Amino acid sequence: MLKKLLLLATALGLLLAGALAQAHHGWSSYDADRTLTLEVPLQQVNYRNPHADVSIEHEGRSWLVILAPLSRLQARGLPEADLTVGKTVTIVGYPRKDGTAEIRAERIIVDGRTIELR
Repeated sequence: MLKKLLLLATALGLLLAGALAQAHHGWSSYDADRTLTLEVPLQQVNYRNPHADVSIEHEGRSWLVILAPLSRLQARGLPEADLTVGKTVTIVGYPRKDGTAEIRAERIIVDGRTIELR
């Protein structure tokens, strides 16, 4: 009986972990056929896990731009000090399919440097 309970608990744990991973990396909700390239000043910067993000103004709306995990940003040469409110950057990414003002960034150009995020 204990063995069956342990097996059931393990199976449920794996299912839950898979569901959480899918929810976290739901990149299918972004329109990869519609690439946006925006040169904009940063309105807000959140350099935090699980993904850094910035806010920008585009088409009269405030947009959330999802970047990459901090470890990837740092490994590719984008420390927190390089992302400051008011700094103009170029963001290349995909908008959400449902019209939500959110972009999944593929790359960001900061101070003339291109940082690949995926």
